[in-house]
Amino acid sequence: MALSRAERAGLIAQYAAGPARLRAALAAVPAEALRWRPAPGEWSAHEIVCHCADSETSAYARIRLLLTEPEPTIQGYDQDAWARTLDYHAHPLAPALAVVDAVRANTTVLLRGLGDEAWGRAGRHTESGRYTAEDWLRIYAAHLEDHARQIESNVERWRAARAR
Repeated sequence: MALSRAERAGLIAQYAAGPARLRAALAAVPAEALRWRPAPGEWSAHEIVCHCADSETSAYARIRLLLTEPEPTIQGYDQDAWARTLDYHAHPLAPALAVVDAVRANTTVLLRGLGDEAWGRAGRHTESGRYTAEDWLRIYAAHLEDHARQIESNVERWRAARAR
């Protein structure tokens, strides 16, 4: 179902606010909890931020492919393999946060300038099938908010584990 202009504007505002929300969640993480994993196979707050930087660069390319190429193929990827193989704990957080800030700022300008017809442009995602610019917006408007909540949950779980 197509989004109204007001719904798109709300999602674009949420998208633009994402970096501040991620930074706020990260600022509340005690230093000793930054690399703590809640369970095997789950990410630490540090890994979440590094994932966000990588995901944002992928999102940056995806929306541009959707807007400029005829029926592009949007490649999925194994985010857990990226975290493991790229050893996110070995990466500093400051550049990851800078990537998130810069990519979101640049893409927000693009999104705010799109006309109604651009939002229906579609390609095919290798994992989910038909994929429109509006699908992209729904996913990425929530992405950093979802990960901010994940960081907050990690801190709660870390505190609970320490209290035992």
